[in-house]
Amino acid sequence: MEDIIFKKATLQDINRLQRIGRQTFFETFSASNSEENMKNYLEEGFSLEKMTAELQDPNSAFYLAELDDTVIGYLKVNTGASQTELKDEKALEIERIYVVKEYHGKKVGQMLYEKALQLATQAQADYVWLGVWEENPRAIRFYKKNGFVEFDKHIFTLGDDEQTDIMMKLCLISN
Repeated sequence: MEDIIFKKATLQDINRLQRIGRQTFFETFSASNSEENMKNYLEEGFSLEKMTAELQDPNSAFYLAELDDTVIGYLKVNTGASQTELKDEKALEIERIYVVKEYHGKKVGQMLYEKALQLATQAQADYVWLGVWEENPRAIRFYKKNGFVEFDKHIFTLGDDEQTDIMMKLCLISN
């Protein structure tokens, strides 16, 4: 997998970002959610308006993982006021790491995660945090393996379904 290229997404990448976002969210969560809730979330969460605003936000960044000009995964990070919660100036939030199902287990997620850590170091963040659905054991294992610890929970609403996310963080500075 050494031919993977990581590229910061721009407005020119919006269609590719919408496509990978919808595909990976569907692959990850469709089996556990109603068709209507999925359809609504995929339309609203990855709408042109929402994606444009996120791409133009100076405190958010998307990175595409490309293999042979095909996007196989992506990363979204937030700092400052753009974080979904906490909004701590000394933190970086990993909002999304998604990889196309056929590339699971091939270290693409790990590479995207390492890119996030590199960005956190550049931003001089004290810690990295994220929310992961309590019913996504694969992701929970991944973050625990990388040193994250649970510190809270919050509600993520998908359509008419309230779901619990486990909030996890990784300290980057030694006390």
